[in-house]
This record gives sequence, C-alpha cells and structure tokens, in this order.
Amino acid sequence: MLGTPALSARTAVVDAAAAGGAASYAWLMIALPLLGAAVLLLAGRRSDAWGHWLGVLASAGSFVVGLLVVLQLIGLEPDERVLSLHLFTWLPVGDLTVNAGLQLDPLSMSFVMLVTFVGTLIHVYSVAYMEHDVDRRRFFAYLNLFVAAMLLLVLADSYAVLFVGWEGVGLASYLLIGFWNHRTDYAVAAKKAFVMNRVGDVGLLLAMMMMFAAFGAVDFQGVFAGAAGASQGMLTVVGLLLLLAACGKSAQFPLQAWLGDAMAGPTPVSALIHAATMVTAGVYLVVRSGPIFEGAPGAQLAVVVVGAITLLFGAIVGMAKDDIKKVLAASTMSQIGYMMLAAGLGPVGAAFAILHLITHGFFKAGLFLGAGSVMHAMDDEVDMRRFGGLGKYMKVTWLTFAAGWLAIIGFPGLSGFWSKDLIIEAAFVGEGWRPWVFGTVALLAAGLTAFYMSRLFFMTFHGEERWAPTSEGKKQRPHESPALMTVPMVILAVGSVGLGAALVVGDTFTSWLEPAVGAVEHHDPVIPIPVIMGATIVLMALGVFLAWRQYGASTVPVEAPRGSVLTRAARQDLYQDAVNEGVFMRPGQYLTRALVYGDSAVVDGAVMGLARGTSGMGGWLRRLQTGYIRSYAAIMLVGVVAALVVVLAARG
Repeated sequence: MLGTPALSARTAVVDAAAAGGAASYAWLMIALPLLGAAVLLLAGRRSDAWGHWLGVLASAGSFVVGLLVVLQLIGLEPDERVLSLHLFTWLPVGDLTVNAGLQLDPLSMSFVMLVTFVGTLIHVYSVAYMEHDVDRRRFFAYLNLFVAAMLLLVLADSYAVLFVGWEGVGLASYLLIGFWNHRTDYAVAAKKAFVMNRVGDVGLLLAMMMMFAAFGAVDFQGVFAGAAGASQGMLTVVGLLLLLAACGKSAQFPLQAWLGDAMAGPTPVSALIHAATMVTAGVYLVVRSGPIFEGAPGAQLAVVVVGAITLLFGAIVGMAKDDIKKVLAASTMSQIGYMMLAAGLGPVGAAFAILHLITHGFFKAGLFLGAGSVMHAMDDEVDMRRFGGLGKYMKVTWLTFAAGWLAIIGFPGLSGFWSKDLIIEAAFVGEGWRPWVFGTVALLAAGLTAFYMSRLFFMTFHGEERWAPTSEGKKQRPHESPALMTVPMVILAVGSVGLGAALVVGDTFTSWLEPAVGAVEHHDPVIPIPVIMGATIVLMALGVFLAWRQYGASTVPVEAPRGSVLTRAARQDLYQDAVNEGVFMRPGQYLTRALVYGDSAVVDGAVMGLARGTSGMGGWLRRLQTGYIRSYAAIMLVGVVAALVVVLAARG
C-alpha cells in the first residue's frame, strides 16, 4: 500500500521563541557559513594558511545547530513540529509587510541536515582536492556562501525571503562554476548557468506578484490560507510560474541545457550542486507550494509531464556521454526528474520525492567525489574511454563508487531501491491513462539508469587499461587519493547502502514529514506492487547485463565510434543548445535588431527630423534679421502697402 500525505492534516505554526531551546538560535545555521564567507573574502591572502579549515568549521557548526533543532522537533508532539522564528521586519511598504523569519519544520530541517552534513563532507574533501590551488581560500569562501544561501532558501518562512536565498544560490553557483575563469569555456559555462537561471527567476517574481495581488501576502501562512478559497484559474497560473522557476534551478525541461556545462567547476562544486544545494531547490519549491498545486490540477499535471520528459531526456543523454562528470550530470537531471514527477503527483508522491532527494544526495555526492578521486589519479582526465582497470589500483575509490552505483541503479536493499521504487509505485496510482503512461516512463527509466551507470562503472574500473601516456611519454600510474578525500567517500558510501532502509522501515520518514506535507493515507497502484517491484528488478538486471556485455566483457575502443543517429544526437545533448539558439536566441537577436532599427529610424528619425526642421526654419528666419535699418524700413513699407491693398479691396 502506498502512503499519501493529505493536505488537511497540516499543522498550525508555533512561535519558536516561545518554544525555546535550540530553535531560538536557528539563525546561527545561516549566520555561521555566511560569517565564514565574509571573513575569508575580507581577510584575503592573510587567511591562505588556515582559511580552508575555517570554511570546514563554519559548515560543521551549521550541522551541529541543525542537529540540535531536529532533536528538539523530535521531542515535540507531531502537531507542534512547525515552528516560526521571527527575526526582524524587513519590508513595511503600504499594504505589504514582509517579516524576515525562519520556518522550522520537518521539511525544512530535512534539507538542513542534507545540506550541512553532505556539504561538510564536501568541504573536508575539498581541503585535499584543492590543496595546490593558489585560490583555495576563495574557493572555501564561495562554498560557505553556497551553503548559507541554500539554508536561507529552505528555512525561509515566506516567498520573499526564499527569493533572497534563491538568488544567493544562483550567485554562488556562478562564482563556483566559473572559479577557473581564466579558461574562456569555463567562464562561458558559468554565464550560461546564470542567464538560464534568470529565466526561471522571472517565474518566481511574477508568481509572488500574483500572490500579493490575490492574497495581499507573500508569506507561506498567508498564501496557503488564501489558496484555499482562490479560483482554480489563478492558482494554475501561479503554479505554472512556480514550475518555471523550479525548471531553471533544477535543470528540468526546457531549462536543462546549463547543467552539463556546469561541470566546468572543480569537482567538489559539482558534488555540492547536484547532491545538496542548487538542483534540489526546485523540488523543494514545488513540495513547499503543495497547497497551490493541489488547487490547480492543470499545473500539477504540468509538473508531472516536465518530470517525466526530463527523466527520459537525462537518461538518454547519459547513455552516450564519455565524460565521466557529464554522465553524472545527465544522471542528476534524470533523478531530479523522478523527484519532480513524484512531487507533481500531489499528496501521492510529495513525501517520496523528498525521500529520494535525501538518498540521492548521499549516493550522488559519493559518485561525484569518486569521479574527482579518479581525476586526481589520472591527471584530471575525464574521458572514460581512457580509463579502464582502475579498480585494482584504487580499492577504496572502487568500493565507495560501487556503493553509489548500486544505490542509484536500485539494487535491492540499498538506498536507491527503497526511494526510487516508492516513486515508481506512486506513478502507477490513479485513474485513466495517467498511471499507465507515467508509471511506464518511471519503470523504463529504471532500466536506462542501470545501463548508463553500469556503463560508467565498467568503463572506468574494469576491463583493459586504456591510459594515455603522460606528457613525458611514461604510462600513468593511478594511485589512491589521500585520507581527506577517501574518508568522506566512505561515509557517503555507508549512507548510500543503509540510509534508505533506515528511513523507510516503519514509515519513519513519511511520518516525520507529516506536519509539513500531511498525514498518510493508502492507495493501491493499478498494477500489484510485487509485479512492479519484480519488473523494476528485472529491468535493472537487464541494464547491468547489457552494459557488462558491451563495456565490461568486450574491448572498449579508445576513440568513440560514430554510432547511430540517436547516439550522435545524445552526444550533442539531443541538440538542446541548437534548439535554444534557433527558437529563442536567434529570434531574440532579430527582434532586438529590429527594435534598435525602429528606434533609430522611427523614434530617432522623428526627433532628428523635427530638430532639422526647426533648425532650417531658424536659418530662414535668420536671413530676415540683417541688422540694417533700410532693410527693416523696406519690409515695413511692403507691409503697410499690403495692408492698404487688403483694406481697399475689402471696401470695394
């Protein structure tokens, strides 16, 4: 039976100051990494020797505070687990008053635990990974800024405060993706991510404007209370605008083109973006805005459709890429598609979307850090066709990467099996054509995921060695990464193996989320659950077998073969950049040029024409002002004669 949160069970908000305890100091979760970023940026080179450890401590401090708040919430009754902490009055403008405050509930604190715990592990890993970078101190400042912005986003008690964190995440991602901006392609990748996210931001801004116009509020309590009596049409428009915002941040169709290019940043950045921060923000926005989407079935369906399209889109792209980081990027796009699909199912899948987001955070962070370990051993090589046989040289990396690989493909018993399987089952719940279409898509994607992730694993760690000679002509000798890199990978691997079962047993996690997303009901899928589980396992096993036969047991060519039409298209990201250029960029350029020409020819032409006419008239009149008395007397005489002629003609 499937658990489904119901809207009616959402609890009232309790004042955190009155509740006391760690909740009263929840603002420290944001303040600590923000202070760390400020110190590292302002101290400059003087903090080079110790700045990275300050960054680690700032993130770890946020985790400790967050853990204390979570323990406090666990000690409260379920209907008391939504706390509001008022900070200050931010925008007292006319009829609009926005208070800066935090909402501490199971949903926001689940994100806090993911962001701070996984984020701290990534900080520790980065100490060794960025050891030889002269700007390591600045890198840690940006990491702290990223964590602070994401925490503000998920802890905000209003859309206005959320928007500040939303923009902060965008800024931090721009700074980190383009961290090595001395390379033009990296700088362009950062700019591309920044611009495409601004498109989504327009949706969030317009949604907030409509909320204020309709409800007179932008805080969650005011908006959700107003949504209960609002028209379906208005909620649909707001929901679609929120979906546009989510597509930008979470790299969902049609705003997904930036994610692959975002691999330009250092690998720890990729781990942070994909596992704990930026791309999860869109899922959070949709789930947090549940009351709006539940009142707008059309917008809800749009979320499911976008998730389903992106789920397949990312999987197809991932099957053709040879760059290890870009395969993982396509995988993130696809897995976030799973979460969006679940979130769009409304009460049926909201809790399962967050469950998969949490488990995904662990195994995707582990996979990215494992990819960084491989790059560290292979002189920053990313082409999997030039790997092979690394497992025997990098035992810890191989073992931890294997844990993440088995988790993401849904191997029975591991984290991804529990969370992904629940989403697939939820997709088969409903009436009419929808459960059959969306359930089939979710099921098919499970097989595709098993294939492309197994392809990555076998090409990298198994088969014959395909290493290219170094610049000195000697063969590369892979080596294991230092402990500061491998220990975080081991911890993430443990989470990849056991976290899913720990959260699912006894409906632990769905019960924990009840105060934020609703109570649990039960619905049966259109296909019996054992059949769905069996089909998922069979497709997973088939994907692994096909990948092993082609990339594990067979010789992998160092140069990629030409491939089929679909393969070539997938290597080009299914021509998403070409489509964006043809549909949006070029027409935009032509429109801009037409407007510039119109402004020059019509507006400027009219203004300049009037100016030239006035100047010409002035020149002609200037000829009459000669300064000679005889000329003026002659003109006066002519005028008098003309006047007499007119008068005499009138009398006659």
